[in-house]
Amino acid sequence: MGDRFTITREEKLRELYPATHDLAVQKVQATLGVHAQDFIRHSPFLCLGTQDLNGRADVSPRGDPAGFVKILNSETLAIPDRPGNNRLDSLSNIITNPAIGLLFMIPGFDDTLRVNGSARLVVDPNLLETITINNRVPSLAIVVQVKEVFLHCAKALRRSQIWHPDHRQDRSQMPSLIKMILDETTGAPGDEEMRKIDAGLEEDYRKTMY
Repeated sequence: MGDRFTITREEKLRELYPATHDLAVQKVQATLGVHAQDFIRHSPFLCLGTQDLNGRADVSPRGDPAGFVKILNSETLAIPDRPGNNRLDSLSNIITNPAIGLLFMIPGFDDTLRVNGSARLVVDPNLLETITINNRVPSLAIVVQVKEVFLHCAKALRRSQIWHPDHRQDRSQMPSLIKMILDETTGAPGDEEMRKIDAGLEEDYRKTMY
């Protein structure tokens, strides 16, 4: 695949697609309207996109009980940061580059909600108290100043049939998370030792989720 097949100018990109529908242009709002706020209250899961100053991009999944993202007002959201792997990729990116993109999903909904804005990391105890779960206070909150909001159409989720029960895949079709990591790094141990390691991960999930 040579460079002659690579699109490098927007005008060439636009030639490949029909003009943007008026509704797609009009739907972008600068604040969270009634329906966007309701969507966020029903959502238990989002993908959080960030980028560092060198252009290194990162997308991180975030999930909690539905409504875990606190709506402070029509222009501001607070996302709790729960225990994870402590790589802190997203958080480090936010410190150097506050631009952020969010994609909210609701199980069973084919539509998604996109929110773009700028973020900051906040440790205000009064705020953190409002996003506490099971008496576990998050280390910090990602506070997002909203700049763009729009509902995204259902085509991608319908094509993937992600919620359709007939398209659920058996987790046993692939190795466990830790085995995949070990296979591609230091090498995984035998089956018996691997079962112990996997059981340890499940116990860690149980103890450290909140």
